[in-house]
Order: sequence, then C-alpha cells, then structure tokens
Amino acid sequence: MTAGEAAPAPGETGMTGATASTASTASTGSSVSLPPSHLPWLSAVAMFAAHAAVASSMAGGALAFPSSSSSSSVTTDTTCNATSTWPGWAGIKYAFIFGDSYTQTGFNYSITPAPSQDNPLGNPPYPGWTSSNGPNWVDYLTVKYNASRLQTYNLAYGGATVDTDIVKPYAPTVLSVKDQVHSEFLPGYTSHGNSDLDTSPTHPSAPDAPAWTGNNSVFAVWIGINDIGNSFWLDNVTDINTKIFEVYGDLVGLLYNAGARNFAFLTVPPIERCPMMLADSDLARTAQKADIATFNGLVRNQLAAGLKAEHGDKVNVWVVDTQIPFNAVLDNVAAYPQTAGLKNTTAFCDAYGNGNLKPDTFIKSCGVPVNEYFWLNNLHPTYPIHDVVAEEVAKALTAGPNVCSGNSTGGNGTSDGVSKRGGKGNMRGL
Repeated sequence: MTAGEAAPAPGETGMTGATASTASTASTGSSVSLPPSHLPWLSAVAMFAAHAAVASSMAGGALAFPSSSSSSSVTTDTTCNATSTWPGWAGIKYAFIFGDSYTQTGFNYSITPAPSQDNPLGNPPYPGWTSSNGPNWVDYLTVKYNASRLQTYNLAYGGATVDTDIVKPYAPTVLSVKDQVHSEFLPGYTSHGNSDLDTSPTHPSAPDAPAWTGNNSVFAVWIGINDIGNSFWLDNVTDINTKIFEVYGDLVGLLYNAGARNFAFLTVPPIERCPMMLADSDLARTAQKADIATFNGLVRNQLAAGLKAEHGDKVNVWVVDTQIPFNAVLDNVAAYPQTAGLKNTTAFCDAYGNGNLKPDTFIKSCGVPVNEYFWLNNLHPTYPIHDVVAEEVAKALTAGPNVCSGNSTGGNGTSDGVSKRGGKGNMRGL
C-alpha cells in the first residue's frame, strides 16, 4: 500500500522533482518556486484518458445500493422560485453533461447505441469507462436518483480543462469543455454546427438525437480540477482564471442560445486532500486550496449569478457544492451511509490504481477491498463518494434553483431570448 503517485500512461512521463516544481502547462505565464515533489498531475489524469483508459467492469459483482442519507449539503433560498422552464426534477427527460475524468463514462455521441428509455446512457455498456472503479455520479444520477426515465448524453472527457488554449491538458487529443460544446453538442444535438451561424441541414448529426427543449432538459457541468491542477502554482494564475471564466461564460451562452434553460454547475472538490497533494508540500497544498476557493467563487458569483442576472426568469440555475460532501466524508466516513464502509481516506493501493476491477475486489497486499478506499489512485476517488455527489445533485434539483436574481423580467436587455454571450448569431433555441 502506498500513497505514491499513479504510474504514467504509456508514452507519458511523470512530472516529479524539481522539474515538476517549476513546470508550466498553461499557455502563458511563469511559475512560482515550489519545493521538489510537485507536481505529477499530468501522469495522474493521463491514466484516465477519456474513451480509452478505464473500463469499469461490473461482471461477477453487484453494487450494493445503500439507503439515501438523511443529511444533505443542499442549500436553498426561499426567494428562488423556479420559472416556467423548470418542470421539476420528475419532469426532466434529457440531461446533457460536460466535464473531465470525474464525470466521463466514455460515451461517443456519434455512434449507437444512443441513450434511450431502455438504455439511458447509451454507449458503452453501463457503467462505462469511469475513474471510480464503478459507477460515477452521472451513472448514479441517471439510474438511481432519477425521478423519470432520464436519458443522459455525457460528453465529458478525461483530462479536460475548460479551454486547451488557456490551460493545456496532459495531451493535445483531450477534448476540452470548449471542444465538447463546439465539436460534439452543437453539431450533434442542435440544428447548428460548431457556432451559432452554422445552420447546415446535416445537423443534428448524432444518431437518434432527441427532440429536447428548454423545459424538458437539464445541463450540468463539473469542471476545474485540471484547470487548477495544471496552473495553480503559476504567478499569473489570476489572469488565467479570468481567461478561463470568460470562455466558460461564453460556452454557457452558447448552450443558452441553443435552447438550454436549466443549468447545474458543480464546484471543484477539495483535491488538495488527494494522495498526490498529501505527498506534496504544505506550500503546494495551501496554494492549491486557495486557487480552488477562487475558482469556486467565480463559479458561484460570476458564472452562475451572471447567467441568472442576464436572463432572469428565462433560466433556472443551481450550484452544487461538492466541497461539502467530500470534506464531510474525508473527516468522518459515517457522514453518509454510502461511505460508511470506507477504511482508508488518505492513501491508495497501487494494485487497485488502474481500476477495471470488480467493485469489491480484495488484494491481500492492499489490506482492505478496493471499495473501502476513498481514493482509487492518487487523484480519483472510488464510487461511494460519487454516489453521494449524485444524491446531492438530485436533492438540489428536487428542491429547486438556488441561484436567484432580483430582476424577474430577464434583465440586461435580453427580452429577445438571446444570450449576449456565446459568440455571434441569433439562435433562438429549438
């Protein structure tokens, strides 16, 4: 059993020692000086390259689904009234998801089987290629905490950042959230191609693309782990975050212009507590924790609040704070019934690190079964905490929007139903 870093994927070199302490993976900017041992981030995310790395196998083993927790991290605002575009969680038919390895299931939007009533996540077979050695939060949300026969279109890609031109991922083939929106969602599921202006009759191009509308769909994004991990030590990180959220806001604007009206944003969890960072310096952990707080503040106060302020009663907006369940479980595994069986919250076992195991696999040298570790490897958690995150998302959606605006008429001159963000064009939705 070791708290060391995950092995690099083939062709990748782990970033360790003094080189890692000054390495820059962002597009611009110099680095601050950090002690040696920082930062094997790229090799960790490379292990879970989307659509290629980890096929979580459920063969021969069944997951035990514990009862839902009685506690909750969901916060509500009684002044937030859902608008007419929100039918309630039970009225949602379609979910479109964007993110990184914490979210990916390996779904390929261009092939069959596509999501359907009988196969709600489409391809690959459930639970897909995840980084949790079992279902992840998208899987659980779709099949355990769903309140309807939900069909989920999960475009998340392992290693993703918001925009590769701002923060580079571990490999140039990684699809950023910008790519997920421009290259997959827009051409695959709207009447437009990769911009508001592309009205080619070949779109939507995804097989069996659903007839989704603003009031029967929800759009969720969980991103930022790699943006932070690949840039937090740089001395121009404030400028980097500014650029990230300019693009993030524009992408949300594109989704709005395409017809999206219900948005859920998940915050970055306390990754400074992962084994990779526990093996690093106090200085590195402090710097990363501060950048996480800044990033999450921008999610709440700029991205989510700005979306609601711009569009008022035309949108419903949620922020789900993943810091709360992660910290609760890392402090006390009994905080949720789903995680009560965890025995180790600070380390991982190399023998389990690549996943693709039965959910309760036990290797003697690891001390306890894989599902009794919080961390599968030095960056990615096992499936129990994903179960909790999914429950929290479902509770938030059930409770109603928690991002409010004092302007109930749409605000900022957007009565035409078109986002002023999201590039040029006049897409009015589907």
